[in-house]
Amino acid sequence: MADNPPGPVLCESREGATAILTLDQPARRNALSVAMRRALIDAFERIESDRTVSAVVVTGAENTFCSGGDLSDMEVPDIAAGRERFRITHRLVRLILGGAKPVIAAVEGFAAGAGLSLAALCDTIIAGENACFVAGFGKVGLIADLGLLHTLPRRVGEGCARQILLYGERLAAAEALRIGLADEIVPPGTALAAALARARCLIEQAPLPTALTRAFFATGLDAVLEREREIQTMLFLSDDHAEGKAAFLAHRSPRFTGA
Repeated sequence: MADNPPGPVLCESREGATAILTLDQPARRNALSVAMRRALIDAFERIESDRTVSAVVVTGAENTFCSGGDLSDMEVPDIAAGRERFRITHRLVRLILGGAKPVIAAVEGFAAGAGLSLAALCDTIIAGENACFVAGFGKVGLIADLGLLHTLPRRVGEGCARQILLYGERLAAAEALRIGLADEIVPPGTALAAALARARCLIEQAPLPTALTRAFFATGLDAVLEREREIQTMLFLSDDHAEGKAAFLAHRSPRFTGA
């Protein structure tokens, strides 16, 4: 497994009753490494039991939300390792989607791959005009994960979800808003401020109805996650994933064989 750069990978701060979680590995465009996932798990577990927090905003450092999974950190030698990776990942998914506190994504720049999945777990997505959304899992020989097969069709409908996931094409902020992937577009550099404004609206709502409404939208999640765990573990061990990862790191086009 690749070494993580020194220093924290997640910055935590507060504005009133809103917790702000900032993905903070700008040298890797805030890629969602295992260390980042563990840090998010720790943060959301603390937030869930903290009665002084009523809402959460997730954002990324230095004008990038999240470039996706950290391919340099994606060494899965066998089935057991793959299943353990998804035990950790799905703990994070359940904390965000099934927790009591509403979550808002403030997206500047890229929300790619796992970054798109992370944004889609949130109740509201605020996008800067410079934001760009892309799935891109197929280009590294994988399927969508972090619950995206559950959240994306519910956001944009099955037809749009198919196009986003199968083609892996980039969606600008305006198109994301049109299809319902993003909920609001704001000038570049202001997504966090806009997200905090929306969080203040949420804080004015009674917390129990908010929690129960969120629980309703998590219905059916477990079946999707179990299937995701089975398929993605298998794909981690495929030749096409190895080729896709090597091509990405070498900045060349992959040559897939279906193996």
